[in-house]
Amino acid sequence: MNNQENDPHWFEQLADYLDSAYLRYSFTYGTENEVNRLYEILELEPGDRLLDVGCGPGRHSILFAEKGIDVLGVDISRNFVRLANEEKSKAKFLRQDVRLMSFENEFDAVISMCQGGFGLLSDPTSLVDNPDIDYKALENMARALRPGGRLALSAFSSYFQVQYLSKKDQFNASSGVNREETEVMNPEGEKKEAVTWTTCFTPRELRLMAQKAGLSVKNVWSVTPIDYELLPCDINNPEFLLLAEKAT
Repeated sequence: MNNQENDPHWFEQLADYLDSAYLRYSFTYGTENEVNRLYEILELEPGDRLLDVGCGPGRHSILFAEKGIDVLGVDISRNFVRLANEEKSKAKFLRQDVRLMSFENEFDAVISMCQGGFGLLSDPTSLVDNPDIDYKALENMARALRPGGRLALSAFSSYFQVQYLSKKDQFNASSGVNREETEVMNPEGEKKEAVTWTTCFTPRELRLMAQKAGLSVKNVWSVTPIDYELLPCDINNPEFLLLAEKAT
């Protein structure tokens, strides 16, 4: 049995505490804009199959399903999967660890937004020591695509992170991982301290990783949640959005 199956990830406990309060955070307010933008660049049509990796409570998946897309959302948090299923949408949801994901040539498109199934994989508390875990996740996403299918993946910007480090941030220049002490709130409004680890990237890293995974890079943009305008890569926006395609 793979050790990861018995090795909880730090995000699971965080998601358990956040519960439905996750959807109160401001970065979730632009979900409709993000879905509309992704629908366009992924060149989706009703009936296409979409895999939403790190779907959280299903905010993107549900809107894609309303557009006629056949959606499967996966997340490591059982609690988030439960919340997503409670919405009774046409999207389907299941608990899945992207580190173990084994879909093959099944989807017309794959998305991973808000670092959900990609940039939050670093886990210093884990028994699993794998410095290439981000690439492994990307490789698993690429494998899930059908030939000609497209991937849209967001990643936190290293350039932005080092500009705006707070006193509670500890950025590891070697790994690109930022350790942040933050405060989270549950649905009852109760707050507690938490620690997160976010892996940050440059556009060049994203291009090289995608190419190594067998994908053709179509573009990398700078984006900011909520408005989600596709901008040339810069150092002033918090995320990069990678668009890549699997060879036919």
